[in-house]
Amino acid sequence: MQFHVPQFIDVEDKIFGPLSFRQFVYLIGGAGFCVILYALIPYRVISLPFIAIVASFSLALSFYEVNGKPFIYTVQAAFSYITNSHLYLWQRTEHKDKSKKQIEKEAEEIQRVVVNMSSDQSTGSRLADKAFSVDVGEDNQASEEKEPKHTSPNRSPS
Repeated sequence: MQFHVPQFIDVEDKIFGPLSFRQFVYLIGGAGFCVILYALIPYRVISLPFIAIVASFSLALSFYEVNGKPFIYTVQAAFSYITNSHLYLWQRTEHKDKSKKQIEKEAEEIQRVVVNMSSDQSTGSRLADKAFSVDVGEDNQASEEKEPKHTSPNRSPS
């Protein structure tokens, strides 16, 4: 049993002759806006540059693609870039509200925490000894005072 797999799923359907619905709407909207500009602005010398800008923008929205994506995505990205705030991480700012002593104190505290963390890594062997003593069944207090005895039927006591 064979199934037909669609091949061109990213191609828009052509509804109005060679134009897709999206292209048709952009062109009709641009043409309508150009007619409104032509009717509202009394001097043709002034209206023609605005009409040319609107017509070229409408044509770009309809047919132009940037990196294989419609031009509207680029316009949307530009608009969000202009309206949103920016975070520049490469510009270093000094802490003006903290004194140099406070910064040094915080650095010493961080250094102390790092040293404590590195010294706590030795607790892994103590934890393994505790686990072994629990498995063997030794008394907890006795195992803290002396080394744990590893007794098993296969080993001789040392």
